Amino acid sequence: MTSNRYSLAEAEKLQTTASRLKAPRWYKPKVDPQEIRVLMQKSDARAFKDTIIWFLGLGISGYLAVLLWPSVWSIPFWFIYGVLYGSASDSRWHECGHRTAFKTEWMNNVVYHIASFMLIRNPVVWKASHVRHHTDTIIVGRDPEIVAMRPPDLWRIALNLLGLIDTLTLIKRMALHVTGRLHSDEVTFLRSEDHPRVFRVARIWLLIYLITTLIALWLQTILPFMLIGLPRLYGAWHHVMTGLLQHLGLAENVTDHRLNTRTVLMNPISRFIYLNMNYHLEHHLFTMVPYYNLPKLHALIQDDVPPPAPSIFAAFRQLLPVLIKQLRYEDAVLIPPLPKGATEYGPEVERLRPFAI
Repeated sequence: MTSNRYSLAEAEKLQTTASRLKAPRWYKPKVDPQEIRVLMQKSDARAFKDTIIWFLGLGISGYLAVLLWPSVWSIPFWFIYGVLYGSASDSRWHECGHRTAFKTEWMNNVVYHIASFMLIRNPVVWKASHVRHHTDTIIVGRDPEIVAMRPPDLWRIALNLLGLIDTLTLIKRMALHVTGRLHSDEVTFLRSEDHPRVFRVARIWLLIYLITTLIALWLQTILPFMLIGLPRLYGAWHHVMTGLLQHLGLAENVTDHRLNTRTVLMNPISRFIYLNMNYHLEHHLFTMVPYYNLPKLHALIQDDVPPPAPSIFAAFRQLLPVLIKQLRYEDAVLIPPLPKGATEYGPEVERLRPFAI
């Protein structure tokens, strides 16, 4: 019953809470529109530099890993390659999917399709999925990108640190698309004219994986899979770790992103891998601000939003007690405190207070 509650197809059929909260009117901080317009300016130079560093990191670490294979000295380079492939691709997929990384559209499209392949996320499906995620953020039965259902499945979360559950699900979806079919949830947010593109991409990807398999059999080594495919597993831990902090433990079915999205301050390496998506509340409030301007946006609106968690460790230390409580009492939720003088939460916060911890 819990999983059905999160099913988009079931919610649409049953006309649940999701229908009443469809495309809600979200709270926005009061800021000078001109300041936001300045922050929305995109830069090919900045995105190109970060992309070149990413590709160079992949190329150098992958080359050294293969060169030192199968000695233990190859392990650090596989570690770097895996994170750049299986985690850094997530943020590149995200930013280029929003078309906010590069000013030039075709550059966004090229990086978006490369990152989508690395993640086994069909670029057509996931672009539509992510639009819905921003339109109906953490609204049960509308948002297709809710990371963890309630009560949380802690084993599933742990296995996903190795990409096991997500990757298996995505491979099944790819197989479905190869045969010309869609998952029932995908039908609720995909336009019918986009269906052929979904199937075409899946078939091209299948061909790439078949060629990779033939090369591995010919060379009698798993090295081709260590470079294509397997990094989606052994390199997924960073994007899962940071992704969990975006919304987990916060409110469902609200219309104020301050109640369902968190910002976490992170070290420079994680910020590069994550492309500043640790400023996640800021991103949801103003989605067209590029990742490299999110720190400035954070400074601009910090008096009207909850203070960020000071580190990844601090964020999980706050989050874990909520997840544990949700195992017995799934309505348990965090209500982030607001700074003095901030615009107060709307009346919907009152239904959350009895469940706050």
